[in-house]
Amino acid sequence: MVHSLVRLCAREVVSDHSSSPTWLCWVPRELYGALLEAAFACYRPLAVGELVQRWPERTLCVGGRRKTGQTAPSRLCIQALLLAVVRGLADQRSALQVLDVCGLQGDEGGIGDPMGGWSLTVALCTMVVQAKAGAHRTQRKEGDRDRKRFSALERERDLKRERGQRMGEKELKDDGTCRERTRSKSPVGDEELIKGIRRRMEMERKRGVVVTGSGGSKPETEEKEADWDVLVQVRADIFVNARSWERVRLALSTSGPLKLQCRYLRVEEISVTSIRTLLNLLPRRALLGIDIRYSSLGVAGLAELLPLLSTFPELNSLRLHYCNLDIRRDNFAQEGLLRDLSQGLSNLQELRQLSLTALRLPGQLRVLLSSLPQPLEVLELPYLSLRPADLAYLSCSHHVSSLLQLDLSENCLDETTVPSIRRLLCQASSSLQHLSLSGCGLTDGLLGMLLSSLGGCWALKSLALALNPLSRAGLCDLMQTAARMPCLRLLLYPNPLEDYQPGLPELPSSTQLLEWPLDESIDNNTTSNKLSKVVMDSGRSDLLLTCDLLNFDKDMVD
Repeated sequence: MVHSLVRLCAREVVSDHSSSPTWLCWVPRELYGALLEAAFACYRPLAVGELVQRWPERTLCVGGRRKTGQTAPSRLCIQALLLAVVRGLADQRSALQVLDVCGLQGDEGGIGDPMGGWSLTVALCTMVVQAKAGAHRTQRKEGDRDRKRFSALERERDLKRERGQRMGEKELKDDGTCRERTRSKSPVGDEELIKGIRRRMEMERKRGVVVTGSGGSKPETEEKEADWDVLVQVRADIFVNARSWERVRLALSTSGPLKLQCRYLRVEEISVTSIRTLLNLLPRRALLGIDIRYSSLGVAGLAELLPLLSTFPELNSLRLHYCNLDIRRDNFAQEGLLRDLSQGLSNLQELRQLSLTALRLPGQLRVLLSSLPQPLEVLELPYLSLRPADLAYLSCSHHVSSLLQLDLSENCLDETTVPSIRRLLCQASSSLQHLSLSGCGLTDGLLGMLLSSLGGCWALKSLALALNPLSRAGLCDLMQTAARMPCLRLLLYPNPLEDYQPGLPELPSSTQLLEWPLDESIDNNTTSNKLSKVVMDSGRSDLLLTCDLLNFDKDMVD
């Protein structure tokens, strides 16, 4: 009740921006978080900017996992946030030292106009570069003020010296002793002047300015990173493609008041050389995961990157999607590269999540997984053209008893692979929480042979079986088994064969099931209502059934 009242009051406070000057200076630091949350929820970018510019805590976390029904912050609010961080660098009221925006990105074009990962990355890189330029301008202004102050002091000192000399000459007139005293003092004055100029040059050099000629100055073109104090560490998930690569590279190589750190790196359609350049620029202890998509790595390119990935001690996730690792062709010539690949994977000491999508590595699963030093918790192998020997190895590997998530989608399963799948499910029954067997060609008979093993996975929370050629009778058997699984909360089932228009092959592929039109004369809710009745009759009301493949998300149950 107290938290609800705080949120309600915070929304009311940030709703009227004209009143912000009256309450900003009186807000205790404990309420800044609630006010900022309300400003994001109510789409108040001006309030976001004012709060962040004077943020009283050392750390500000704006990203993270959103609650159910909570939308991502709007684009305007994120822009106001980033601008306020730059302004706060010169604001003495700001105590901010760490800005964490990991997970802040939303879906482009979603509700509330969120900022996607690509746009957010460009905005963050622009902020880092602009902060460096602003700090450089401030430094130059301070240098100009110091030079003017030193010049004024030097002129005043020269005037006093000349005035003293004239008064001495007037009093002593042509006395020889006075002339000697004057001659003896003159070199001393010159020496002091030289020392003053040297001291001034040293101080200006420390401020990044080199004095040249008769009082002229120019900024140094090369600045050492040690000359810049990092005021705010910016932690983010970075998305890089061919268009944004140069901007990201510039931001990561820039030394200034803002330092960009990467938690998860996602790259698309860039070369191995560019990926290697990015990895060399990233701080070693910040990167947790890398996701490479649509890049023609090849086995040789991946073997080249793995030694570099091993230099990141906290790297626990590696995802490779459509990276052209097809080794079915010229297999004998690539045996040496496979050994290099296995050796590179063995050096990833903290790897816990491995995703290999559409890499076409038939018969090579043992080579890839046996060298990993730690058991995997997440293993995704869709479209991998797995063979029976691959599944047999996986069912007996040191990874199976530790798996929390397993994706074998679009790998053909038949009677020869059923024993391996049953053994795998038995070994992973106490740990496996998410399982996907979509598009695996499971018929009523094959699924019936697996139901007892599936029912023994008592920790399973989500199960995906879309695009399998099942009948309504097979789906009913599946529902009866699912209703007896105590932790299961989400089940993605396929449309039954009876719901498709006539002409569908007897054993259709997943592509045919995806593209073949449904029979419009059949009510879409008929199957759904029948399956829901089976589940409800079993006493389960907490199991969500869906056939919506596009909107299926296993994280709905976490």
